[in-house]
Amino acid sequence: MEERPETELISIPATPRVSTPEILTPSGQRSPRPASKEAKSSNAWTPTSFISPRFLSPIGTPMKRVLINMKGYLEDVGHLTKLNPQDAWLPITESRNGNAHYAAFHNLNAGVGFQALVLPVAFAYLGWSWGILSLTIAYVWQLYTLWILIQLHEAVPGKRYNRYVELAQAAFGERLGVWLALFPTVYLSAGTATALILIGGETMKLFFQIVCGLTCTSNPLTTVEWYLVFTSLSIVLSQLPNLNSIAGLSLIGAVTAITYSTMVWVLSVSQQRPPSISYEPLSLPSSSSSAFLVMNALGIVAFSFRGHNLALEIQATMPSTFKHPARVPMWRGAKVAYFFIAMCLFPIAIGGFWAYGNLMPSGGILGALYAFHSHDISRGLLALTFLLVVFSCLSSFQIYSMPAFDSFEAGYTSRTNRPCSIWVRSGFRVFFGFISFFIGVALPFLSSLAGLLGGLTLPVTFAYPCFMWVLIKQPTKYSFNWYFNWTLGWLGVGFSLAFSIGGIWSMVNDGLKLKFFKPN
Repeated sequence: MEERPETELISIPATPRVSTPEILTPSGQRSPRPASKEAKSSNAWTPTSFISPRFLSPIGTPMKRVLINMKGYLEDVGHLTKLNPQDAWLPITESRNGNAHYAAFHNLNAGVGFQALVLPVAFAYLGWSWGILSLTIAYVWQLYTLWILIQLHEAVPGKRYNRYVELAQAAFGERLGVWLALFPTVYLSAGTATALILIGGETMKLFFQIVCGLTCTSNPLTTVEWYLVFTSLSIVLSQLPNLNSIAGLSLIGAVTAITYSTMVWVLSVSQQRPPSISYEPLSLPSSSSSAFLVMNALGIVAFSFRGHNLALEIQATMPSTFKHPARVPMWRGAKVAYFFIAMCLFPIAIGGFWAYGNLMPSGGILGALYAFHSHDISRGLLALTFLLVVFSCLSSFQIYSMPAFDSFEAGYTSRTNRPCSIWVRSGFRVFFGFISFFIGVALPFLSSLAGLLGGLTLPVTFAYPCFMWVLIKQPTKYSFNWYFNWTLGWLGVGFSLAFSIGGIWSMVNDGLKLKFFKPN
């Protein structure tokens, strides 16, 4: 047999490398420019593209083993994870140096907030038994769906679903996923920002009244003007570039939320209860109206567990490899966060209802504390409580607005093929802040808005994750896992429709009262 020349033994196919020049993002970090159309073809170079069967076939067994092991190592450390270059320009995925501590801060900031203050309002319509039962079921249910989302973040090897809408598209299809997930997630971001403006502005007004006192001679601002002050402060803080850059704000928001949550229920239960207190659930003469009130109350309970629309986004800020996937630190941080969330929500709901019963005003326990005990508690303590609420609302505004900022910038970068400049990025955030302000001025009904938000966005937390688990993981048909997730998903859809109707009815009812009621 004729010997082949040595130069023919190893023939490496020539594969051109794609040049990806670096540019500066608005936050000053370096990121790759999106590849051209030619680079997006199947011939694009990857770290292991040269280790192909065509290349390995003429090589002896020892060398082949070495190269195969090299390919396995590169895959193991995550070099083959497909990253969208556009992600380096967007605020959610611009920085990927997050960790379990950041995850705990963000989840706490998103999970504890003003929604806890209106939980006693729901108990006023549900009573002791149904109130505690619904709150417990909702807590366990949402913890399970949070675990699902964390597991599905990298359900397909080499692919990260960095946003809730991306995961919905993978599960339900491109078009249906957008229709099902985009509206509730954007509505949740905008609606939460609006509700934060309402509670933040009202709390700033109460803080000013306490600090200024009865002898103050200055002209006080109106409620709408306080909304504007809060919105302006929120817009200033929103200029931080990306999700990881607000980790410090999330820590401040988490600490202040835990502190004021504890202070509010401790101060409430330590004071004398009102003499006319009753624990009978509130009802209306009409059975249908009472049913709508109950549905709205359950919507408030559902809204108290918002934050799942941010789970994938928070996890996207972490580095991830096949050996060290991001789901491990994310779940570790989430468990710590939701332990403290439970320690805040349950005492506020139970202690607030015990202290005020069905005399609870529609604004929540903070308004009840001021109405019933403003003369019994020192001004300094009350002022500190309200100031902590303001700090918490300002911090929560940032993390809940981040998905909206990301959507605005994604639309801009996809059309222009370049990152947003500082001025464009600032313009988007100013626009979002004032749109939320105008919505808050038009719909100043906090408890009703919370019920409607809870109903419309309930599938994001309670239904869609169960459907996505079945469609992506594909458990054995008719198994317990299959039945369990389908059942939870359809129950979530049914509750969403019922709670939304209750929230709309309550908002219409409050609007009629505001229009036709005239004080004596």
